[in-house]
Amino acid sequence: MFIRIRLVAAILVLSTSLAFAGGDKKPVLPAYVLRAETVFVLIDPDAGTSPTSPMANQQARDDVEKALMKWGRFRMAMNAEDADLVVVVRKGSGKIVQPTIGGPPTNDRPVILQRTDNGSRIGGQKGRPPGSTDPAPQDTHPAPQIEAGMSEDMFVVYQGCSVCVSRHGGSPLDGPVAWQYIKKDALRSPSVPAVAEFRKAIEEAEKQQQKQKGKP
Repeated sequence: MFIRIRLVAAILVLSTSLAFAGGDKKPVLPAYVLRAETVFVLIDPDAGTSPTSPMANQQARDDVEKALMKWGRFRMAMNAEDADLVVVVRKGSGKIVQPTIGGPPTNDRPVILQRTDNGSRIGGQKGRPPGSTDPAPQDTHPAPQIEAGMSEDMFVVYQGCSVCVSRHGGSPLDGPVAWQYIKKDALRSPSVPAVAEFRKAIEEAEKQQQKQKGKP
């Protein structure tokens, strides 16, 4: 049986110079993050389906969306084209190398209704999101593969498609990382620590911004 080997985009994580979370250096957020009003959450298009936890990434996406809605700072966009920010999530397996099932698009889902204390949201996705690297329709047959790279939960923020089309070819994932949090249990429900850390980073950046404005 033919088995594909897929390298998870850990190189992106290692090569990005912006906004590392979890280190001693304070993260620096681009100004567009502070101005953002809408956000769209996307499962990492390179993520395969775990045979032992087939819904792990879908559940992580839902948990992140609910945590963002509860925070209340951003409105949830219906698609990446209308979003100021795109958040890419991936549930870690705790293993550097793991077998998964590749092929079916990771971001397909039926119409859903999400409720939080701050309101409700109806959403859905069918087919490839704008700028997605999900397999083309002819490549969507399930097939075993080996993924090597990421072992921890991943939460990565990009500038949204409202500007990416004119800047770098249409995909937000082709642009620079604005902020990221990669850590064990970063997407753990119900607290979703990655969202809490993103909130802290924005609040800290706004405080620094106010201090700069107050300087003579």
